[in-house]
Amino acid sequence: MFRKLLVANRGEIAVRVIRTAREMGIQTVAVYSELDRDAMHVRLADEAYALGGQTVAESYLNTPAILDIIAKAEVDALHPGYGFFSENTDFARAVTSAGVTFIGPPPEAIEIMGDKISSRIAAEKAGVAGVPGTVEVIKDASEVVSFGNHHGWPVAIKAAYGGGGRGMRVVHNPESAVEALESAQREAEKSFGRSESYLERYLTWPRHIEMQVFADKFGNAVWLGERDCSSQRRHQKLIEESPAPLFANDIRQAMGEAAVKVAKACGYVNAGTVEFLYQDGDFYFLEMNTRLQVEHPVTEFVTGLDLVELQIKIAAGDPLPFSQEEINRSGHSIEVRINAENPDRGKFLPSPGTISKFLKPDGFGVRLDAGYESGDSVSQFYDNLIAKLIVWAPDRAKAISKMLRALDETVIDGVHTTIPALRHILSHEEFKSGHHSTKWVEEKSGLENLVTGQLVLEGGQDGDKVLREVDAEVDGRRYQIKLWLPEKDLADPPSKSSSSGNGKRPKIKIHHPIGGGSGTIAVPMQGTIVKVLVEVGQSVEAGQTICVLEAMKMENAINTEKTGTVKEIRVKPGDSVGGGDIVAIVE
Repeated sequence: MFRKLLVANRGEIAVRVIRTAREMGIQTVAVYSELDRDAMHVRLADEAYALGGQTVAESYLNTPAILDIIAKAEVDALHPGYGFFSENTDFARAVTSAGVTFIGPPPEAIEIMGDKISSRIAAEKAGVAGVPGTVEVIKDASEVVSFGNHHGWPVAIKAAYGGGGRGMRVVHNPESAVEALESAQREAEKSFGRSESYLERYLTWPRHIEMQVFADKFGNAVWLGERDCSSQRRHQKLIEESPAPLFANDIRQAMGEAAVKVAKACGYVNAGTVEFLYQDGDFYFLEMNTRLQVEHPVTEFVTGLDLVELQIKIAAGDPLPFSQEEINRSGHSIEVRINAENPDRGKFLPSPGTISKFLKPDGFGVRLDAGYESGDSVSQFYDNLIAKLIVWAPDRAKAISKMLRALDETVIDGVHTTIPALRHILSHEEFKSGHHSTKWVEEKSGLENLVTGQLVLEGGQDGDKVLREVDAEVDGRRYQIKLWLPEKDLADPPSKSSSSGNGKRPKIKIHHPIGGGSGTIAVPMQGTIVKVLVEVGQSVEAGQTICVLEAMKMENAINTEKTGTVKEIRVKPGDSVGGGDIVAIVE
């Protein structure tokens, strides 16, 4: 077994790996950026080393820095978590060349399956059909137009070297092909260090169902069970569950066997997930993620297996400790992703800031995988996942009830979170009945009617106000109510949710959607301007995009709500902005 393990990641997945490693008696080593110096994963590890830098590229994607720490810390194994370098062939080879075990598949398997294009080819050779699409990297937007005209609109542009919805754009017509391709490539480059993209037909009402597979070095491979990940927004998952609702057992068996075929076709070893789209009784190979998935805890709950422990043991050379027939699944598990996003009216705008209070749920069958505690800051430079809340119950209805109870117990102040949206979805009759798809959240769930409290940023004639929870008693009954109170009247105001900006652009108080109809265009959160789409003197229409803001690895369109002429542009690409900064004036 390994003596010392380096976790080349951050946040809740780094915490998750560190905990299991320590239970196994393995010393742990954390790495951190300048912004993560006091992060939870750093506090929990036995040792921690600085990577330097703030952005992902400067820190967690800095191969020379990580290799230097491998040598300094004298580790004999490395766990990449998910995201970052978890599906990077060059990084895996660099680690193994340094004499350190990479806890994941061999580089050759990552090369085949980590590249979504070659994985489609490999799956087809194994007899597993995929969604109609291309098997070559997109070189020009004209290829998007040709594909859409042939297969029908809309079509999906997808990152070839990554997952999690990053670098994916749905193109609805030829006119939007150029901008969609550029945006997808920029996001993929920032998230995975590579910008290559490919095309797929966009199915009308599919479900996203994936199979967890495991394989050892002795040729044994099994599937542990499926996860339904259909509740998504921006092509990123919000809720995952196992088993999938309304999913026939014969389809489950066929999909599991297909997943094993795909794994064996590329000589796979360790944990992997084979993803499928399921529609009208048929399933199509989508991609294979050559790593641990964010949603792996639901599989752990229904199988009783610690998947990280299994990963480490297989990487150390152990055979799979069970056969396909010996895998037992029981009950129902649901996971929700608690992200630092404001789901107001279904927009899910990033909400970086400092968590002033974090109260965590508890109880039988409740688990919280978190990378933050009270007082920690959620940076604009990283993924916005604060925590994953997972529950188990004997059946799906009870699991939904348990999750709603656990969400009610969860309190996170200082940043907006997805909790209001999660409650809304889990309470919806169509979700409860299992009649939903990957498009249901954005098209039919009714989230556009969800109203959440707006965090006050700065300014205003009456001074700042802050949201406070207070206790009140009426006729002897205790109530908790929320009040907006003037900050100047409070002796101990809570932390604000955004930075004060760079001092160069004035701020406004934001209680309204971006633009506010006044012609003063402000950004709702801190981030970096990646593109300015208009110029002074240009005529614009209400709803038109003025600039693109990148925050928490997502691109966000900053629109005007007023028709008129651009009088001022106060930013340029590369500028850092704070929440409330005015970026343009339209008259």
